[in-house]
Amino acid sequence: MSDYNNYQKINANIEKVIIDDPKTITKVEWININNAGQREINYLKEHFHFHQEHLKASTGRAFSYRPMVINSGKYLFMILHFPVFSHGEIMAGEIEFFVGHGYIITVHNNNIQALADFFETCKKSPADLLTYKAESSAILLSEILHKLIKSCYIILDENSEAIDKVEDVIFAKEQKKAVSTILDLRHNIINIRKILQNHKNILQKLVNIESSIVPQKEIKQSYERLVEHSKRIWEILENQKEMIEVLNSTNESLLNHQLNTIMKTLTIFSVIVFPLTWLGGLFGMNVINMPLVNLKHGFWYILLLMVIVSILMLLFFRHKKWLK
Repeated sequence: MSDYNNYQKINANIEKVIIDDPKTITKVEWININNAGQREINYLKEHFHFHQEHLKASTGRAFSYRPMVINSGKYLFMILHFPVFSHGEIMAGEIEFFVGHGYIITVHNNNIQALADFFETCKKSPADLLTYKAESSAILLSEILHKLIKSCYIILDENSEAIDKVEDVIFAKEQKKAVSTILDLRHNIINIRKILQNHKNILQKLVNIESSIVPQKEIKQSYERLVEHSKRIWEILENQKEMIEVLNSTNESLLNHQLNTIMKTLTIFSVIVFPLTWLGGLFGMNVINMPLVNLKHGFWYILLLMVIVSILMLLFFRHKKWLK
């Protein structure tokens, strides 16, 4: 047991916190399960009457590739994904929710920091929560989702900061350095979009969730705010996607410009060297009466001729404005 009167650690993976205003007769329990195995599933079977397929979806080995919300009549079962950092990449953190009268159960495999932080708040300062006054599982669910959605803004802000840095790198003419950063950003933005693309539809279904304690209008307002947050996050993602695509195109244009400059330099060098090579081969022919070869200073005359040819070609390139 913990020092907190409202907290109980059932086993290594199961924690329970009770949000209870002593002035009322109602209360809300939040059971948080991390990395559910057979022992945790047996606990849920023993204390709750959940459908077998919902329990199976909550095991540590299971992963759902799409979010869902199912009203079984006696409880609400929901799967949502949230972006989390894992080994330097954005991965999908999956959370299963079982929501019934007076309780919420969250089951997850990843270390979702926002969920852990809010659970800690419920342990230490339950009176600061809206749920403490309402004592409704519907309100507690909205508070949990609000904290999880707010954590998405932190990741989006980090993306925006990284985009600004990429822009500085690009215009500092460090194109090679920018390429890898742009690829990482594009990968992260794509992953976040995949994770959050159906959130708005799921949250929209929760707008009409019912409670026997809290007025329907209050619940509707709470979940409508979550829907608005989801729309705003998607708009930010759309803007970030467009910005990174523009920066990628700009970087590719600068890379192509650098490549064209290099190719132009090499081409000019090759064109200048070609007649010099031809003259060297011509005067190197072992024939009788070759002009300049048998003169006393023939070598210098030939070298001077090559220099004159090179200068004439450079002047010609300059006249054509090919050296710019």
